[in-house]
Amino acid sequence: MSSSHSESGIRIPGFNSYFLDPAGEAGQGRLRYLAGGSGAPLVLLHTVRTQAEHFRHLIPRLQDRYTVYALDLPGMGHSEIVPGASYEEPAMRAAVKRLLTRLDLRDVTLVGESMGAVLALTTAADMPERVRSVMAINPYDYRDGIARSSLLARLIVTGVLAPVIGPILAGVEPRPIMSAVLRGGLGDKTALREDYVDELLQVGRRPGYSTVARSVYASLPGYIAARSRYAEVKAPIHFVYGEKDWSRASDRQANKLLLPAARFTQVSDAGHFIVLERPDVAAALLA
Repeated sequence: MSSSHSESGIRIPGFNSYFLDPAGEAGQGRLRYLAGGSGAPLVLLHTVRTQAEHFRHLIPRLQDRYTVYALDLPGMGHSEIVPGASYEEPAMRAAVKRLLTRLDLRDVTLVGESMGAVLALTTAADMPERVRSVMAINPYDYRDGIARSSLLARLIVTGVLAPVIGPILAGVEPRPIMSAVLRGGLGDKTALREDYVDELLQVGRRPGYSTVARSVYASLPGYIAARSRYAEVKAPIHFVYGEKDWSRASDRQANKLLLPAARFTQVSDAGHFIVLERPDVAAALLA
């Protein structure tokens, strides 16, 4: 483990940026994560086109009760971009497991949002000896998820995945479009802070990032397939859904039928990105 000043323009008091070197692991790059606080370990996993600072308003509410680790998933945020690397669900899950193993974290609470929620669940399935509990916030485990956000989001993702023009579109992120797509995941549109958009746009200018973004969008069907792993999780599971999340009632009911012992909470008026608009609720549920 090596320590470094984060390149992020967003600072969270009491938290520093660290890096895990690949240590000879083929196809894997350096992983960046934030760490701070005190208490039992809690790991935060973000979603598509975001990063560890996605949890900037949740972390201060947890740091007195937990030692918090917020990971930048491979190629995203300030983790290393490795040419030719896989961004499929098993590769992303391997990065989460690498964090837990290399830091020797045990009795861990895993908290993920959207894509990160699926990774929290599949990691728990693989590592029952290390995971104490899982909070899965609006898991992205259904078809056409982001396309349900808005017509604009549907057009953007379709375009990014298209041959020939896709790589070009993936490298062009006008601020108004980025903001509109993110607000499509919020019940309270004012919860999107301008400095967070600044940070995401800065990260998006990293060499090779457009390839990462395109690959991650292309990998999303794998997160739907990974739902088959949920029943293997031994730790207690708490599903948290925003009332205005992209998931449909049938999607949520399917998880209730699959995991009847799991706990389910609905957050009134909240959308897909609960940790941006209602970090107080997420923190209270982790108390």
